Amino acid sequence: MNVDFSYHKIISKINEGVFRSQSITPLVTFRILFGICTLISTSRFLYLGWVDLHFIDTKVTFKIYGFEWVQLPPEGWVYPMHYLMILASLGIIFGYFYRFSAAIFFLIFTYLEFVDVTYYLNHYYFVSCIAFLMIFLPAHRYFSLDVVQGRVTVIESVPAWAILPIKLQLFFVYFYAGMAKINHNWLFEALPLRIWLKSNDYWPLIGPFLKYDWAAFMASWLGMLYDISIVLWLSLKKTRPIAYAAVVVFHVMTGIFFQIGVFPLVMITSTLIFFSDQWHERVIFKLKDMFQVKRKTEEVKTQLIMKPAIKYTLLVFVVFQTLFPLRFLAYPGNLFWTEQGYRFSWRVMLMEKAGTATFYVQDRVTMREGIVDNSDFLNPHQEKQMSMQPDLILQYAHFLKDHYARSGVFDPKVRAEVYVTLNGRPSRLYFDPGMDLTQWKDSWKHKFWIYND
Repeated sequence: MNVDFSYHKIISKINEGVFRSQSITPLVTFRILFGICTLISTSRFLYLGWVDLHFIDTKVTFKIYGFEWVQLPPEGWVYPMHYLMILASLGIIFGYFYRFSAAIFFLIFTYLEFVDVTYYLNHYYFVSCIAFLMIFLPAHRYFSLDVVQGRVTVIESVPAWAILPIKLQLFFVYFYAGMAKINHNWLFEALPLRIWLKSNDYWPLIGPFLKYDWAAFMASWLGMLYDISIVLWLSLKKTRPIAYAAVVVFHVMTGIFFQIGVFPLVMITSTLIFFSDQWHERVIFKLKDMFQVKRKTEEVKTQLIMKPAIKYTLLVFVVFQTLFPLRFLAYPGNLFWTEQGYRFSWRVMLMEKAGTATFYVQDRVTMREGIVDNSDFLNPHQEKQMSMQPDLILQYAHFLKDHYARSGVFDPKVRAEVYVTLNGRPSRLYFDPGMDLTQWKDSWKHKFWIYND
């Protein structure tokens, strides 16, 4: 009887927390800041000329397993798709046809992200996750053009579930990143920070300290503790100001040292979601004054109902984000060496890894064999990523087989001599260089043909 009572009490507390009413302004502030970040990111992508590099001047693209059907868009569509993402970002910022804008941005951004996995970054994945969530969250129901133009009714409060998914997504990013750092190399050898920090010793003031091993050890331990606990400190009123200062310092420093694009800006702005309703209300009131939007003094009573389709979609999303990063537990061996279960698990900047891959193609009739010049097919970034990731090595081998078969080579055998170095250790053979790589196909199964680390 006591157990049953405790169970119902727990469920009651959860329901109370999920469905309690709170101000909609944290969601509105997040909408605006997220839209600004995606606008800056897309504009920067265009400005740096990466559209041509990624989607036009390319001969081979590498796929995430199961998404081989995602092909390059027609050349004439590439720039319009990026311009459409800019318009969608503006739609998110101003709440103009908001759900449509969020859906368009999510679909185009995620599609382009899946075109070539060699460009995979954790913060691209994070943006896709947030854009997906924004489709279902009512961030346009206050201080938006959709409200002004009468497409939706205004509301000033929402149940906590409307904001909780974003907080959970941030928790997943930080917590799994912190858990991944609890390993021997990171904590007890300060790798790879012991390698990376020494290359930044030219910075004024702090640079001279970075050449010492103790600086790398301190940064490793503080980085692990930061990731694993920062969401807790942001959630507590008393520790929130200090925690947010830590967020700013942490991401500014990583942005300076490691040149990781707009990711620091995305995280610095996203974590503001943990600030109080009153703080967000002050921000929105200042924006209203800036844009001369008349404030409403009366409370808007409109009740927000969670539709079953939205409820179950968000539930499935949260369960997926909880379990999918743990799939690496199903594979034997060193995760950093095999990378089985590595992607989409919030493992951020955990290793220094590089490889060299020399491919050979042999005609099975004449037995003549030639060396492949990888630069004939791959740009430098693609070759770098391919040379140390087993699934990409397999994909490239199958591409070479098809390419040379069309060129007249009979049933080509493709083998590769691949050497990989991990965290500064001497390079080692990755697998048997005499093996015909085309006999294997990528799958979820363990790649037992990789040599043990």
